[in-house]
Amino acid sequence: MAPRPERGTFKFDKYFLVMEELRSAGSAITEHAPDPCPREWLEAVHDPEYVDEVLRAEVPHAKERRIGFPVTEAIRDRVRHTNGGTWLAAKLAKQHGYAANSAAGSHHALADTGAGYCVFNDLAVASNRLIAKGDAKRILIVDLDVHQGDGTASLTAGREDIVTFSVHAEKNFPVRKARSNLDIGLPDGTADAAYMTVLQNHLPKLLEGFAPDFVFYQAGVDPHEGDKLGRLALTSEGLIERDRFVVREARKRGLPIASALGGGYGDDQREVAARHARSMLAMAHENAAQNARFRAS
Repeated sequence: MAPRPERGTFKFDKYFLVMEELRSAGSAITEHAPDPCPREWLEAVHDPEYVDEVLRAEVPHAKERRIGFPVTEAIRDRVRHTNGGTWLAAKLAKQHGYAANSAAGSHHALADTGAGYCVFNDLAVASNRLIAKGDAKRILIVDLDVHQGDGTASLTAGREDIVTFSVHAEKNFPVRKARSNLDIGLPDGTADAAYMTVLQNHLPKLLEGFAPDFVFYQAGVDPHEGDKLGRLALTSEGLIERDRFVVREARKRGLPIASALGGGYGDDQREVAARHARSMLAMAHENAAQNARFRAS
């Protein structure tokens, strides 16, 4: 956790609340504490000068405005650990089928600056590291946050070993979209049935056509009808159906999948945290069901 910054609108409260919701849910969970992401892993994806600015906690004010809050020493330390958390979730997913980072999903961060409440892009950093170490050869990044994953798309553009798939609200942030390998911009008010039709039409084809050996999932809950920054209209049940579908499609093909928390916004931080917790538990339960089918067969 990092204390709430003196400037900016972003609230960090939900992250501790997510853990409280998970711990009180009555499901068996195992918690892991990540190591901070090494500097060289960050510099393999981000501009070394920008990495240095963050690590010195001396990010220029113009970049802090794009991020949405000042990069203090506490926030610097936090983002290094959240990036390490996505890497750790990937390693655990390779052992167990599924694992979640209860933070991160910083999909707006670009090469030389952060943006949209994101400092470093953990999805791009972890993907690059998995491939560099030979732990994966082809990675699919499924981004179902309500906001397009512009930073991830930009940082992985031109790579044949990483494919990005974004389903988002077309009229939402960012105004200028990047180009993912596949972008589906949805109209305001899209609800459960139409959303799932889009996902069912495209995700299985991507998994079959690209044939990844690892999947990252940006599992933002901000498509929820009650989200403060959303514009879409998924119900709580629709979010659960979405999340179980993504995990099911990956796991029935034997693919490990790791999720990152992503976006979720509202005045009631406890309710937002509960949406995130329900999301992660639904994915864990779907993974358990798929693992049981594997053992039975």
